[in-house]
Amino acid sequence: MSNRALLEVIALDVEDAVAAQAGGADRLELVTDMAADGLTPPRETFAAIRAAVEIPLRVMLRRTDGFAAGDVSDLVRVARELRAEGAQEFVLGFLHADGTPDLAAVEAVVAELDGCRWTFHRAIDRAADRDQLRKALADVPGLDTYLTAGSPEGVEAGLPVLLAEAARGGEPGYGARILVGGGLTLAHLPVLRAGGIDAFHIGGAARPSGWGRPVSAEAVADWRAALS
Repeated sequence: MSNRALLEVIALDVEDAVAAQAGGADRLELVTDMAADGLTPPRETFAAIRAAVEIPLRVMLRRTDGFAAGDVSDLVRVARELRAEGAQEFVLGFLHADGTPDLAAVEAVVAELDGCRWTFHRAIDRAADRDQLRKALADVPGLDTYLTAGSPEGVEAGLPVLLAEAARGGEPGYGARILVGGGLTLAHLPVLRAGGIDAFHIGGAARPSGWGRPVSAEAVADWRAALS
């Protein structure tokens, strides 16, 4: 088994996706509307990106800002359409207002995914109890990754939590891979790698000129080099 670290890059469109792949990204997270922290992209966008690159794509299933599921039947419909378009990997995560996981919404969407692998996203950083959330989701099919900064404030604040969770790797609820993202910088990599974390997620860091500009293949290549 390779010990190569995984580098996932947020892509909004074909231009982003092609640049991220050229820079050495291993996987893309496809979203739209970063002003709302990333919503489900149109199926046409997914299809165009799928045709343009060869690396795996995880598609966001999120229809509204915040961490409430909203209209679950709408989420299920969108998941079905993306599956029909060829999507095989997804990103989702829903909380109740009290910060507990919305298991009913998660399970309804996951049932439509039919065994596809998926990431529970940074909703975990807003959970009332991270350990309880992980244990509640432990048996949900397909969950193989948590995208987390360890804290709502970002990786700098979350480092102790990330390292503590990585150390619990074999325990119930802790089998999924930790994918670190949210204010992640190159300076964080040595301590995270030393702690056994091997998956990293970048959005703004792949766009030195800001979200109004496309992904920079050079910036992605810098991250790939730092992880090699």
